[in-house]
Amino acid sequence: MAEGVVIRPERDADHPVIAEVVRAAFVGHPDEVASFVERIRASEQFIPELALVAEDSSGVIAHVMLSWVGVEGGSRTRILNLTPMSVRPDRERIGVGSRLIRDALGRAEAAGEPAVMVQGHPSYYPRFGFERASALGFIAPYPMLDEAFMVKRLPGYSPDLAGRIVYPAAFDALGY
Repeated sequence: MAEGVVIRPERDADHPVIAEVVRAAFVGHPDEVASFVERIRASEQFIPELALVAEDSSGVIAHVMLSWVGVEGGSRTRILNLTPMSVRPDRERIGVGSRLIRDALGRAEAAGEPAVMVQGHPSYYPRFGFERASALGFIAPYPMLDEAFMVKRLPGYSPDLAGRIVYPAAFDALGY
């Protein structure tokens, strides 16, 4: 694990370097994902205190956001969604992304939120307690790999939260 890593909410001055980290992490479609981050940040679904960076002596090395997505048919009209999580390639595989995700989930729990959704890699996110959302009654916003559509239940979770997830307009940047 990298020593001296600090996790904190992003600041306006971080935005250019966050875009660089996102582009480097998502080299296969860098502009789409960087635009996605900017669109979330500019939307009503953005939660400034849940947009986090990890930084070390070299600067910002990772970024993650929790933002709102809609829920139809559940007991709440919105739920937190984790995306995207980016780690600068030269800082991968030292636990920075894991720390960032755990910190974000801890902040969501401290805020009293009942759950966090993610559309992510099925071999990565279960280590943080994410499980297949369809098994709990959640319906994906569009056809996708069922194993990639996951939810992390937090202490306030109840089964009546489940419903159809509706991605906001910011997600259009990814072509969904």
